[in-house]
Amino acid sequence: MKAIRHAKNGVGVFDVPSPEGDGVLVNVRSAGICGSDLSAVEHGFAHLHTMGHELAGYCEDGRAVAIEPVIPCGKCDQCLSQNHNRCRAQFETFVAFTSDGGMAEQIRLPERCLVPLPAGLDVRDGCLVEPMAVAVHGLRLGDVMPGQRVAVIGGGSIGQVCVAAAVSRGAEVALKSRHPAQALAGERLGAKPVEGGDYDVVFECAGSESAIDQSVALLRPGGKLVLMSVSFDRISLPGMELLFKEIQVIPSMSYSTHTGGRDIDSAAALLALNPHIAQTIITHRFPLEDASEAFRVAKDRSAGAIKVVLEP
Repeated sequence: MKAIRHAKNGVGVFDVPSPEGDGVLVNVRSAGICGSDLSAVEHGFAHLHTMGHELAGYCEDGRAVAIEPVIPCGKCDQCLSQNHNRCRAQFETFVAFTSDGGMAEQIRLPERCLVPLPAGLDVRDGCLVEPMAVAVHGLRLGDVMPGQRVAVIGGGSIGQVCVAAAVSRGAEVALKSRHPAQALAGERLGAKPVEGGDYDVVFECAGSESAIDQSVALLRPGGKLVLMSVSFDRISLPGMELLFKEIQVIPSMSYSTHTGGRDIDSAAALLALNPHIAQTIITHRFPLEDASEAFRVAKDRSAGAIKVVLEP
């Protein structure tokens, strides 16, 4: 089958064996390009496996599903307390980083990874379930409540799903973005431009020191800073302002389970109820064969790309 991998000459389409063994076979119909995919290519981490962890497709029995791309050990204290995102096995659990991902025609995964798509959510948009689950988890950690003032720093796909999820909770949401297309998307999802300060919760989604500084400056005393971005380096915080405001710093890692079920099922339900979210955030679609161009477009945020999707 055809699959996307990273080689010395860049991202390309390769012929690889079809997935065999245990698990459920999924015929992939949409695979989103994540910022972590771009970072993995930049840092040379992606060459060992097929890429892709934002996925949706059809099982052989016809079920339309998204994928929760985590295969935890299921035995450690974190897994047993339903915090499988904090599995002691850590990076060994993530699909596409230590095992083949789903930027391919097919993928085979355990049944626990399957997320049934609700009516109203097209499988072509189902790849957005995974990043939306990241936002659902972050909002849960930040305990966002109706009427609160929420700011989102960073207008990429994670910033946009945070906007959409916070709006769905009844928060007053503002977005600080770098590019006009990101600001327009945020406006369509219900965000206003960032004005003033004294926000109750700020979601840092840009992954830069300046974004963290802006986030702390925007928060009211006693506010919450939720770190959504993935950092490969040390994180620097503005110590005195953080101290005097008694800011709560909350790192958010992927998604887990809550009293009502899995974050990722909640994400699928949210997208099904609000089709305009996917219509706003997914800006480009490419066939699998055009992966190189798709990655080029995804990397050029100034040209208007937010979420770029490959369709095998």
